[in-house]
Amino acid sequence: MNGTVKITIGLVAVFALLIAARWLGIGLALHRLLEWISSLGAIAPVVFIAAYIAACVLFIPGSIMTIGSGVLFGVLWGSVYVSIGATVGATLAFLIGRYFARHWVAAKLAGNPTFREIDAAVGREGWKIVGLTRLSPVFPFNLLNYAYGLTRVSLRDYVLASWIGMLPGVVMYCYIGSLVGDLTRLGAAPAARPAGFWILNVIGFVATVAVALYAASIARSALAQKRLAH
Repeated sequence: MNGTVKITIGLVAVFALLIAARWLGIGLALHRLLEWISSLGAIAPVVFIAAYIAACVLFIPGSIMTIGSGVLFGVLWGSVYVSIGATVGATLAFLIGRYFARHWVAAKLAGNPTFREIDAAVGREGWKIVGLTRLSPVFPFNLLNYAYGLTRVSLRDYVLASWIGMLPGVVMYCYIGSLVGDLTRLGAAPAARPAGFWILNVIGFVATVAVALYAASIARSALAQKRLAH
């Protein structure tokens, strides 16, 4: 069996497992997926990246897979593979939201005041808002990928800001995975949280506050301009 056939079979299996994870037990299915990927040898990184891309599109939380990447590949290569998968997956979801599923995404976000404020802020400060929301754990990563497709942010700004904004979290979760060291202990926290973990939480909190204040300020400014126009 040649490499292309192996990768094709692997990708089909990955998609099936992720569908199962989406509708059955996410934690258990992802754990089994990571165990299977660990047995694939040279093609493991390719299959892992494909699985991460699919997880982004299917609204499957990526934290388990990110930590698992640290277990399987170490901090450096785990971060590289997650960064590729998360950026490509987020971009694919963005394009789907912008060109193929606008009505579905709009219905999901209908009546959401937070998104209205973010949308207004993105219209003014595109990449800055995207980057800040990527740093903040409060904003749902998978839904936001689709939601940004409805905004006026350019694809280039979205991709670059998403990639840079996700990097600190990716590296930290991969580092935690390297401390766990074994897939059988994936559900357990490491004995001691690294200092960077708490630093990342502080950064996330600051980013959350910054987005809220920034978006609210822009919304108030827009409202004041409308009143003056009348």
